[in-house]
Amino acid sequence: MEHLLWTEKHRPKRIEDCILPERLKKPFQEYVNQSNIPNLLLAGGAGVGKTTVAKAMCEEIGCDYMVINGSDDRNIDTFRTTIKNYASSMSLSGGRKVVIIDEADYLNANSTQPALRNAIEEFAANCSFIFTCNYKSKIIQPLHSRCAVIDFGLKADEKASMASQFFKRIQGILQTEEVEYDDKVIAEVIKKHFPDFRRVLNELQRYSQFGKIDVGVLSQIENVQIDEVIKYIKAKDFSAIRKWVATAGLDSNVVFRQIYDALYEVMKPHSIPQAVLIIADYQYKSAFVADPEINLVACLTELMANCEYN
Repeated sequence: MEHLLWTEKHRPKRIEDCILPERLKKPFQEYVNQSNIPNLLLAGGAGVGKTTVAKAMCEEIGCDYMVINGSDDRNIDTFRTTIKNYASSMSLSGGRKVVIIDEADYLNANSTQPALRNAIEEFAANCSFIFTCNYKSKIIQPLHSRCAVIDFGLKADEKASMASQFFKRIQGILQTEEVEYDDKVIAEVIKKHFPDFRRVLNELQRYSQFGKIDVGVLSQIENVQIDEVIKYIKAKDFSAIRKWVATAGLDSNVVFRQIYDALYEVMKPHSIPQAVLIIADYQYKSAFVADPEINLVACLTELMANCEYN
């Protein structure tokens, strides 16, 4: 599978190769230089490189590590049978071991997270823990206090540089994969999904199945036009809203963003603050819901019921 997925095949193996601002890359490189990874909490949006950095540090140092996905193994039994057994045993290489807990914000805050708090202290001489999460507010405070917290959020003056670096990386990957491409199309894909680099790479791999990535696929990556659904919201036509969501097959986060961008054009000024709160609430929920379609319909329904339009 690693050879089939570009995200795994081309995952950086060294911190130096990771696309990060220098202020973030520097401390990770120091951990590698000292061959000593502390307990870390890496926070940031999807696809920005949290897991890649965690694995790259372990690979570069050459330490034993294990990856647990918090969204799949979130209960206390996982801790007792898997994490605790691994953390309590000695490393085959003789150094410290590392447990990488991906999507740790999915772990049960009433059982598994408190258990990990104790494990960090119990196995401190033998094992380090790296937690990655999209929402650090979902991680209990005792874990925050036992880890160095590093936020992967980009500052405004860093975004252009990061996008440029990733553009060059993508060009190299496509050349390695012998895929023909148009620079303008690649730039559009990056612009649409930035800073989710994993999503960009997955989309480009999908588009590569057409033989080449050129203007022929631009129609698939154009921004969602939300004029139609706003018309249904203004008309309070719930059935049409539900049908639009079911048939459009769109990424809900793209819809949230485009409605947000259109608020001043379509909504009465006194309703805009309420609309922003509604959109933010459902965008947050989208990271946890079992059915994104229902979540999006619920958001549009609340915008329909509680806001006034021009």
